[in-house]
Amino acid sequence: MNRRSHFPTLWIRPLRGTTAVLVAALTLAGCDAAGTFGFGKSDGQGAVTPAGSTKLVERDVEAPDVFSANDQGLWDGRPSLGGVWVAHPDVTDPERVIIRNEANGKFVIGALFRRERDLPGPKLQISSDAAAALSILAGAPAPLNVTALRRQEVDTPPQDAAPQGTVEAPAAMTETTLDPVMTTASAAIDTAPAAALPAQTAPKPAAPQTTSSLGTPFVQIGIFSVEANANRAANQMRSAGMLPTVKRSEIDGKAFWRVVVGPAKSKSELNALLKSIKTEGFSDAYAVSN
Repeated sequence: MNRRSHFPTLWIRPLRGTTAVLVAALTLAGCDAAGTFGFGKSDGQGAVTPAGSTKLVERDVEAPDVFSANDQGLWDGRPSLGGVWVAHPDVTDPERVIIRNEANGKFVIGALFRRERDLPGPKLQISSDAAAALSILAGAPAPLNVTALRRQEVDTPPQDAAPQGTVEAPAAMTETTLDPVMTTASAAIDTAPAAALPAQTAPKPAAPQTTSSLGTPFVQIGIFSVEANANRAANQMRSAGMLPTVKRSEIDGKAFWRVVVGPAKSKSELNALLKSIKTEGFSDAYAVSN
């Protein structure tokens, strides 16, 4: 490539010959076959991905084919455990759902359970937390849309992707004295293994990992639209001798918190865990994969 077409002549004093070679090598290393610069970006794990590439992330997506209902929803005015949930008579298995109040446009993420068919009132029954999040008064039915959610991997373009193109040459380059070449002793700091360097910040303790052959080794005790309520439920589990985890998720810019306990290593341990949790008042707790 003709490098003179992109950069003015760089004059470097011969007194700094070793450094000059390093500077020239670094300058040419970023130049591609077309005479442009196309630097990649680090993914934080040491790998460099091309600019403008996409990555796979897990997100909750609506799955109306699994469950979808449009009906009146009612809160009976009684406080309820388990955070945000809704019950419908056509449900077979518990699901994670998005609940929309079509009267005011508000929505919340919660759990879906089966409701007995012989109960009076609208088909959709909601918890006190769901009513608070959707601004529904006790005993006042509201039009609700309830749709199941599924975790799926989707392509997400990097938010800070820079447009590809040539890097403009600087307006002017002047002759300056370069810094002295790094000595072997000082260079050893940069090339030393990371473990030999002093830690800058104390690492967070890793959560205990337990292997399990079960497809659903965790027990979900609730989904909460308020983090403080999720932490309160988790503290109740800790007081009962269990190890809960509060997991934050987000959909359409709205955060919610799931509280799960586990993982159980066997079916008998899972059943015992479910029994203990229901004894604490979370009668709608159920097994989940994560």
